[in-house]
Amino acid sequence: MLVKDAMTAGIRIAEPDELLPHAAKKMRTQNIGALPVVEGGRLVGMITDRDIAVRAVGSHKDIPVTKVKEIMSEECIWCAENAQLEDAIRIMEQNQVRRLPVMNDDHRIVGMLSIEDIALFAPVSLVGEVMKAVAIRNRDLLDSEPVTTRSIRQ
Repeated sequence: MLVKDAMTAGIRIAEPDELLPHAAKKMRTQNIGALPVVEGGRLVGMITDRDIAVRAVGSHKDIPVTKVKEIMSEECIWCAENAQLEDAIRIMEQNQVRRLPVMNDDHRIVGMLSIEDIALFAPVSLVGEVMKAVAIRNRDLLDSEPVTTRSIRQ
C-alpha cells in the first residue's frame, strides 16, 4: 500500500508569521496536535501543541504576539506520497515520531500520515512496532532533561 492511500489529505497548515493563538485555535477546532508550517507552498517546519506548551508557555513568551516561527521545529522529517506505507512506518520508528508530513513529487505538502492512519491501514504487527518506538521516545523524554529537536530531511 502507498502512503497516499493511507494518509489524511486536505490538512490544515500554519504560516511562519501566524500568531500562536490562531494556530492553537486551528488545532483545537480540528482536534489535531500538529500543523505543518508552510511558506510559499513549501514545508518549512512543524508546530505541535507540545511546542506551544513547552517552548512558548513554559518559556514565558508573550503568547498573543508570539509567531509560529519563533517556536516551530524548523526542520522536519517527511515522506513521499508514493512511498510504500511500510517504508514510512520505518521512518517513523527510526525517528520516533507520531506523524509525518507527506510530500508530492514537487515537494509540496499533500497530507499527513499519523499513527492513527497506520492503525487503520497497516497490519497489526506494524502498528505495534511503531507504537513501541514512539512510546520508548516518550518515556525517554520524561526521564531526561529537555532536549532540542532532532530532525532530518528525507
